[in-house]
Amino acid sequence: MKNYKIAILTAYMVWYSTAVLADEPELATEVAVQTGKIIKTTLHRYVMAYGTVEPEPATGGNASASSKIAAPLMGILTQIHCEEGQQVKKGALLFELDTRSADALIAKAEVAVEFAQKNFARKQQLNATDNISRKLYDEAELLLQTSRKDLLNARTQRELLQIRAPLSGTVAAIHFKVGEAVNQNTVLADLIDLDRLDIAIHVPSQEASLRLGQPVEINAGSAASSVVIQSGKIIFIGVQIDPLTDTVLVRASLQNGSGLRPGQFVNVRIIAEERSGRLAVPVESVVTRAGVSMIAVVEGDNAKQKVIQPSLRDGNLIEISGEGLQKGMTIVTQGVYGLPPETRIRVVK
Repeated sequence: MKNYKIAILTAYMVWYSTAVLADEPELATEVAVQTGKIIKTTLHRYVMAYGTVEPEPATGGNASASSKIAAPLMGILTQIHCEEGQQVKKGALLFELDTRSADALIAKAEVAVEFAQKNFARKQQLNATDNISRKLYDEAELLLQTSRKDLLNARTQRELLQIRAPLSGTVAAIHFKVGEAVNQNTVLADLIDLDRLDIAIHVPSQEASLRLGQPVEINAGSAASSVVIQSGKIIFIGVQIDPLTDTVLVRASLQNGSGLRPGQFVNVRIIAEERSGRLAVPVESVVTRAGVSMIAVVEGDNAKQKVIQPSLRDGNLIEISGEGLQKGMTIVTQGVYGLPPETRIRVVK
């Protein structure tokens, strides 16, 4: 009898609980999110690399934009007619080596020429009266020609002791002082035309499918910075891969007055591809689970997940495609992770 009463009481409690729960309204889940829009824009694919500012090399018939000013002969440096940072014109006198030996040779050669000229003049007078043999006349003429060549050589040697600028530019460095001895081919100074600079870029070989003329954006700050301080274009693409770095040499032009200096290290972004009129959303609005990418499209107070195909990423935007997607659709941008396939939302301003 006691067991029977317990069974009836238990059945009553189960019935009551069910009836009460059935009368209560179903609680709806509401998630706080932030929203944005699907936009249509132009996206770019970039090749990121590092580069060094350098003087333009000799190409297309144009001379190099830099020169190592070397001593053509050995000697003592007696005069320096320039200073570091000075702009000089092509042909300007920069250095002088000791000319005393050269001056002595010129003086000796001038005496020899004077003697040969007088000797030949006498032979010409005698030849006019047939009082000289042809052999003596020819010897006098040859002596004059030889002495003149010796004088020309002596003067040429002296000219080599005056070292002039091979191009217009800025004296970047001077490596010797007055009174120091220099050997032949010793570099005395570096000369650079600062209006003719470019950037040597080392592009990873797997990304070197580039074309001449493609735009280049240059940033001298940190790699994460998006501030572009200069723009240029690709003017040279190497054909060989550096086996040590697995990179290809690419050169990009620089505008005059760039403010960049030779040897400066820069970050480079090459615009390798441009896609216009593409649908795009913020990167944080895309969720990928088990290899499937989705966004949450807002319809009224509800957010519903839609499968998409993500593609090119450009900064904080990513290109998307998928059935029913249109420009202007509202999507969840923040708070999308953890959302169920369909749920009520509350937009946080």
